[in-house]
Amino acid sequence: MFNLVHFLVFVLHHLLQAQALTLPQDISALKAFKSSIKQSSIPSWSCLASWDFSDDPCAVPHRTRFICGVSCSPDATRITQITLDPIGYSGQLTPLISQLTQLTTLDLSDNYFFGRIPSSISSLRNLQTLILTSNSFSGSIPDSVTALKSLETLDLSHNALSGKLPKSLNSLTSLKRLDLSYNKLTGFLPKLPSNLLELALKANSLSGYVSKSTFDGLTRLEVVELSDNSFSGTLGAWFFLLPSLQQVDLANNSFTHVEILKPAGGNSDLVAINLGFNKIGGNLPVNFADYPILSSLSLRYNRLRGAIPLGYSKKKSLRRLFLDGNFLIGIPPAEFFAGDTEVTGSLGDNCLWGCPANSQLCSPRQKSYAICKRAYSGKPRS
Repeated sequence: MFNLVHFLVFVLHHLLQAQALTLPQDISALKAFKSSIKQSSIPSWSCLASWDFSDDPCAVPHRTRFICGVSCSPDATRITQITLDPIGYSGQLTPLISQLTQLTTLDLSDNYFFGRIPSSISSLRNLQTLILTSNSFSGSIPDSVTALKSLETLDLSHNALSGKLPKSLNSLTSLKRLDLSYNKLTGFLPKLPSNLLELALKANSLSGYVSKSTFDGLTRLEVVELSDNSFSGTLGAWFFLLPSLQQVDLANNSFTHVEILKPAGGNSDLVAINLGFNKIGGNLPVNFADYPILSSLSLRYNRLRGAIPLGYSKKKSLRRLFLDGNFLIGIPPAEFFAGDTEVTGSLGDNCLWGCPANSQLCSPRQKSYAICKRAYSGKPRS
C-alpha cells in the first residue's frame, strides 16, 4: 500500500509537469519575442529554433523543444531568464517583453538586434541582469531603464546608442556593473549609482568635467574606464582618493591638469593608472610614488615638464611606466637602468639627456634640441 501511494504521487507529479503550466501572458510574450526575429537568421540547430509552442515552455523534461535559451521559475509557471546563443539572430526587441514580469536575466549579446530599446522594459521590475552588448541597437537609452531597481548588471556596450545618459541614473541603487562603452553617447556624466563597482563608458563622445558630485558616495567603486571621450579640465585630488579604487583608464581625453595627494595613512588599492594622450601640463605628480601597490602608470603623450621624480625609480611595486611623448628634462634616475630592474615601458620622445641608448626604456629617441629649446623658451636643460 505504501509503495502504491508513492507510485501514484510520482505519476501525478510527472503528469502535472507535462501539463501547460506557464502563465499565458508569458507564452504570448515569448511568441512575440521569437516572431520579431527574422526567420532567415534562425538556424535549425539554434536555441530559438527549438522554441516550438506546441509544447509548454516550462514543461520538463526538455528533449527536443525549448532545449535552451529560456529558463523558468521553480514552480514552472513563469519565465525567469532569456539567454540567447550568440549566433547572429537579427531582429528587434519586442515591447511585449514587458509581460515577462518575473524575468531576472535578459542576455541577447553578440547578435544583430537593431532598433530602439523599448521603453516598456521598465516593467521588468525583477530584472537583475540586462546584457545587450555587441548588437546594433540605436536611439537613446530610455529613461525608463532607471525604474529597474533590482538591476545589478547593465551592459549596453558595442551598439550604436546616441543621446545623453539618463539623468536619474543614480536611482539604480542595486547597480554594480555599468558598461556603455563603444556607443555614440554625448553630454555630461550624471550622478552615478552609489553601489557601483565597475564603470565603463569608453569610446563615446562624452564631455565636460569629471566632478566630485558625480562620484559622491561611491565608496565601493573599483574600476573606472572613461578613455576615448572628450572629458576636459582638472582631475581633482579627490578622484584618486576614492577608497576602493583599483584601476583607472582616462586615456585619450582632453584633461589639462591632474591633482594628486598622498593616500590617507599610506593606504590605497590603486594598481593601474592610464592618463596617456591627454593635454596634462606641469610637472610629473610626485605623489604617485606614495601609492603602495601601484604597478602600472602611464602619462605618455601629454605636456609634462621637469625632471622624473626620484621616487618613481625607487618604487618596488612599479612594473610598467610610460612617460614617453612629453617634455621631461634632466638625467633619468640611474635605478631604472640597473641590472635587476623589472620596470618596462618608455621614457622616450622627451628632452632627457644621458638616457642609455641600449636601454629599451629610452626608445624611441629623445626630441631634437630645437624642439626642446622652443618648448622651454631657449632653456631646455637648465
